[in-house]
Amino acid sequence: MEIKDPIILSISRFISNFFNPLVSLVIYFFYYSYLNYSWEEATKKFLPILLLLIIPVALWIYRNVRKGVYSNMDVSNRKQRHSLYVFIIVATIVFLAVDYGIHNEIDWTVLMLCILLSLMQLSNFFIKSSMHTSLNIYVAALFYAVNPALGFIWLLLAILIGLTRVILKRHTPQEVLSGAAIAIFVSLIYLTLVKAFIF
Repeated sequence: MEIKDPIILSISRFISNFFNPLVSLVIYFFYYSYLNYSWEEATKKFLPILLLLIIPVALWIYRNVRKGVYSNMDVSNRKQRHSLYVFIIVATIVFLAVDYGIHNEIDWTVLMLCILLSLMQLSNFFIKSSMHTSLNIYVAALFYAVNPALGFIWLLLAILIGLTRVILKRHTPQEVLSGAAIAIFVSLIYLTLVKAFIF
């Protein structure tokens, strides 16, 4: 059923644009840093994430949209997403290597993100799984590990984000469910590791 109500469409666009995967991850990293680090420690931890992951991915998407390689900032075309996933996965691997060199420990949050993105890339050969839905469900799991109530709220938000992707015709319900299934699988592994005190 097509939704034509301009108010619903405007609200959906706002939610979908604001809670894109990069913004949601940044919100989580800020929250986690606020809880666990001093300003100096937070800067040392977050700066590599910003310089090696967030800014390069944002610039990669922007550059490819400007060149006409990608149709839009959402990279809605399934074939166009292949190069995006490869770039993001390589960026996460570079970050993990640099971060390990600096702190002499594995950032399990980003490692699980890399695994999630790799599974999304595999699924992309068959279906354009919703990255917005998938990454926001994973962010909900990250929040849940440090604040269960906030994690539950973010899960409800992720469901709402998935609905906006269908309303805006960026994804079909099957694509949203596919992204959700992948994220739930990775998130359960992440939360199991947290519970086992591996990290």
